[in-house]
Amino acid sequence: MADFVQLWVYLASTPLFGLTATLATYVAAHAAYDRVGRAPWANPVLWSVVVIGVVLVATNTPYPSYFAGAQFVHVMLGPAVVALAWPLWQRRAELKRRALALNVAALAGGLAAGGSAVAMAWALGLPTDVLRSLAPKSVTAPVAMGIAERIGGVPALAAVFAVLTGMVGALSAKYLFDRLGIRDWSVRGFALGTASHGIGAARAIQVDADAGAYAGIALGLQVLWASLLVPLAALLFA
Repeated sequence: MADFVQLWVYLASTPLFGLTATLATYVAAHAAYDRVGRAPWANPVLWSVVVIGVVLVATNTPYPSYFAGAQFVHVMLGPAVVALAWPLWQRRAELKRRALALNVAALAGGLAAGGSAVAMAWALGLPTDVLRSLAPKSVTAPVAMGIAERIGGVPALAAVFAVLTGMVGALSAKYLFDRLGIRDWSVRGFALGTASHGIGAARAIQVDADAGAYAGIALGLQVLWASLLVPLAALLFA
């Protein structure tokens, strides 16, 4: 047992620990996800976060030690988002025809998502920095962190809110759409990308190509409009 503990301490201190743990956990979670028919509750991102978090806490492994290796995966987040442009390019003519409607829907969805969260937090008397961290919660995490830092929020808190928002959408969207009778894949994808950004878009891509394409355009529009309008709103309501 002592030898095992020493081996764990050694492995946990190496940069490759975080990378290996992340990839191995995700591969296992994705295999389980496929086995249960890709049910929303088995989302591999959710279970990867849960498993890695439990392991780090149980072994008293400092997060910086884990992230020293996991940052290699983190760096790929940007290229992964850019890759969403391919299905958009394939549908460029259709998107051009719907440009006005898509932008109006993105603005309405972003206002509803961010505005409702800030309003509820304000009604509960939460601190100003928390309100400002909540404002970009429906924008993908790296952008949400940048917006929060710019308007006086807490970047780390904004990232947590963004990830939680994405996970809630990815887990619940199918059941909500079914209950509302929404069958159009483009509508489902756009709504999911608007409310749940990258994690929601990833779920949409796994389900249907059209849903994934519209989730990607919704994600891009939220990034664009939130980057422009959230800082402006913060100045107006300062």
